[in-house]
Amino acid sequence: MPVSFHPAGSEIFCEGDEVSCLYEVKFGCVRTYRLLDDGRRQIAAFYLPGEVFGFEADRTHHFSADAVATTAVCSIRLAATNDLSRQILPLALRGLVRAQEHLLVLGRQNAVERVAAFLLDMSVRQGDTDLIDLPMSRSDIGDYLGLSLETVSRVLTKLKGLGMIELTTLRTVKILKPRALAAATGG
Repeated sequence: MPVSFHPAGSEIFCEGDEVSCLYEVKFGCVRTYRLLDDGRRQIAAFYLPGEVFGFEADRTHHFSADAVATTAVCSIRLAATNDLSRQILPLALRGLVRAQEHLLVLGRQNAVERVAAFLLDMSVRQGDTDLIDLPMSRSDIGDYLGLSLETVSRVLTKLKGLGMIELTTLRTVKILKPRALAAATGG
């Protein structure tokens, strides 16, 4: 299966493109998004190493995808997926569950709940680690959670002040109190 390399910000596919492949992230991070009529961007999902994206119900992409950071993706031709159907169905179902969880997060009215849920989700997806790599910008996180960049930054500072997290670098968060962070999700 061919591997392609994408620098940060480069396009993998665009909304409206014909679907020809599924994609597996080998390293880096991919975001899928749609530009809204008013010019705002809504990020639908982030994909991390080992995750598959590009699933569609018909023959065209309904979202665009680009690399958040330097990223490698493996293209899985749809014609070849017949042999892989047993492997692809669980991946597609995991993506569906993640999308449903994301809808619940967006439905929450509290910014702290959204950011806390995002951090816990990233922890689980990176192997239940307390040291989370965030390859995406604060602006990306805001576009994913329906919050402004300033609100994301303010909430991260608040969680830090409460001793729940440590901002070890601009792109790394350490969860210090996982139970308290889970309680902050409101769930």
